[in-house]
Amino acid sequence: ILLIPALVFSLSFHEFAHAWVAFRLGDNTAKSMGRLTLNPISHLDPIGSLALLLMGFGWAKPVPVDARYLKNPKQDMVKVAAAGPVSNIILAVIAALVLRFLFSTNLLTDNLKTFFIIFMQINITLAVFNLLPVSPLDGSQILTPFLEKHFGNAVVWKMQVYGPRILFFIIIFSMVTDIHIFSLIINPIFNFFVYIFF
Repeated sequence: ILLIPALVFSLSFHEFAHAWVAFRLGDNTAKSMGRLTLNPISHLDPIGSLALLLMGFGWAKPVPVDARYLKNPKQDMVKVAAAGPVSNIILAVIAALVLRFLFSTNLLTDNLKTFFIIFMQINITLAVFNLLPVSPLDGSQILTPFLEKHFGNAVVWKMQVYGPRILFFIIIFSMVTDIHIFSLIINPIFNFFVYIFF
């Protein structure tokens, strides 16, 4: 009951942030397709949502971006990609500040406390996970100009081809062995975040 609304809003806000930054930089594609909204129906992928509930891993519909309409395509694509994780960090900070404020009042019920902790954890997880430099995650898009400049287009092409396979393998490996590789990266960052605010 507490997890689903926190997750749905966080995913929708993440995709909205991509669409909003793309729109601000000159690309009207996402807006024309009804993606410049916080309405979760516009962003949630039915199969990705079902997978999330059943397997603990899922996805939302990627926001369409046409680089031809951006003023500075390479640099602007980095900004569009970074917008999603940054939006989740902002939401996590807001949740942490609300918790910090409510701790000193009588307004913090157990359910409210649990909700904001879940909300904070989801957004930190989304931010860190999407910043991983594995295609098709946002982190790979952020790294693309750097890789093209120093290693050439061949390396970028290989990342795009093999990235999804690597990502899929890690997810299946984690599910089969119960060794959660992504958690080894995400949990220390979450703990550090909690330490900063509390």
